[in-house]
Amino acid sequence: MRVIIAAARTGGHINPGIAIANKIKQEQKDSEILFIGTTEGLENDLVPRAGFKLETIEAYGFNRKITIENIRKIIKTIKSKKNVKKILEEFKPDIVIGTGGYICMPVIMAAHSLKIPTVLHESNAFPGATVKVLSSTVNEICVGFGDAKKRLPKAKKVVVTGTPTKIRDLQLGMEKKNSLKKQLGFIEHLPLVLVFGGSQGAKSINDSVLELITKGKNKNYQIIWAAGKTQYEQICKSLSNNMNIEGTKQVKILPYIYNMEEMMNICDIVVSRSGAMTITEVAKVGKAGIFIPLPFATENHQEYNAKVLADIGAAKIILDKELTADRLSKEIEYILQENGMLESMGKKAKKMEIKEVEDKIYQEIIKIVE
Repeated sequence: MRVIIAAARTGGHINPGIAIANKIKQEQKDSEILFIGTTEGLENDLVPRAGFKLETIEAYGFNRKITIENIRKIIKTIKSKKNVKKILEEFKPDIVIGTGGYICMPVIMAAHSLKIPTVLHESNAFPGATVKVLSSTVNEICVGFGDAKKRLPKAKKVVVTGTPTKIRDLQLGMEKKNSLKKQLGFIEHLPLVLVFGGSQGAKSINDSVLELITKGKNKNYQIIWAAGKTQYEQICKSLSNNMNIEGTKQVKILPYIYNMEEMMNICDIVVSRSGAMTITEVAKVGKAGIFIPLPFATENHQEYNAKVLADIGAAKIILDKELTADRLSKEIEYILQENGMLESMGKKAKKMEIKEVEDKIYQEIIKIVE
């Protein structure tokens, strides 16, 4: 099978594409897979690192304001369809797959004009503008959340497959969790709260956690906190004026968490933004969540993602504009102290897990190709 995958800019688009590619190679070792991306996104690192070839085109995201610069970007993105057609005609794919974002527009349009079967994968509960525009064009859309299905009324076919993620539920017993906590320098019997805001950090979350710690509000729980590489040093400097951050067993601050699977499994509560991948991972490991949706996310999709778990009682939502140290502390304490709340939220989150995601997506691809 010959496959082209359009994935660009962020890990949220690229990693599902790589997971799909890996599954295809696993099932059909002689498959040929080519990625199409841009010259500026993370795909230039992640795709070659995963062992796949990458072709780049000129494509841009754009906002809805009518400006000269925005019009130029739209024209360049549409014009890149010619370059894509050339790639498609040379590669001769059996199917073209897009994982959301503006890169999909010229790639899917070119594939459609050449009568090549097309599939989109949408991770978010509220589909992006590109996916909605292309929904009536593609053969099928695979979605990460059931909520997305009702928001794609013009689509020919929508299948809830879930979103691929590297995070696994390790099903650790209490003894193993406590052992891992001890290895990290934490107190075994105290609950652990995992805080992160993406690779660059989230300033509003960081500011609230910084105040929470300096005021000593975390006496009943411990925090492992990925502050983001750009903000880590400044936060450590601020903390050093108030406490010995290296000396306390109840706070561990890092620029980035590389062993996220382990941290997700041993923590009790996740405090984070609510990107589609994060929601998927929290459901997979069955944890209580406190989500602070990114306020500037396109079409407010992060709030819709958070509601997938909040609406079933598996998570709490704090809007970014309402986030304070006091509010965050109260939500954490409520989950930990309310009888059975922590366990109940975790079980409800686990019910939203979609199993065998890659298998489901692969089977849909095979149906279309055959």
